[in-house]
Amino acid sequence: MYDNDTHGSYDYQSADLERQVATATPHQLVLIMFNGLMDELIRAKSHIQAKRYAQKAQSINRCIDILNALSSALNYEQGGELAKTLAGLYDYCVRCLYEASHQLSVDKITEAERLLAEIEAGWREMAQ
Repeated sequence: MYDNDTHGSYDYQSADLERQVATATPHQLVLIMFNGLMDELIRAKSHIQAKRYAQKAQSINRCIDILNALSSALNYEQGGELAKTLAGLYDYCVRCLYEASHQLSVDKITEAERLLAEIEAGWREMAQ
């Protein structure tokens, strides 16, 4: 009846995330995506350090998916040069993650993580 499976807690987390997403503004959606991205980057580094390569690949793929979603959500007409700059930074981070995956490099993930933390801070500042 009871086991150590974490699916039950995941269901609560998933339901809470679904609620947050359903009621979020576009700006809040970006912050939700950044929150998931930053958490997943930490997991990817942990997987590399623990030599869990299948999980590393899954984490890096999730990060790349989130970065692609962030990039595709950019409004180039309204955002102009800022949108182009963000797209370039997101693309650079995707390249870092591909290299990190191929080279099993925690440093490459950390490089992307630092850039993304600065971008996330900017989004958080705009929310205030």
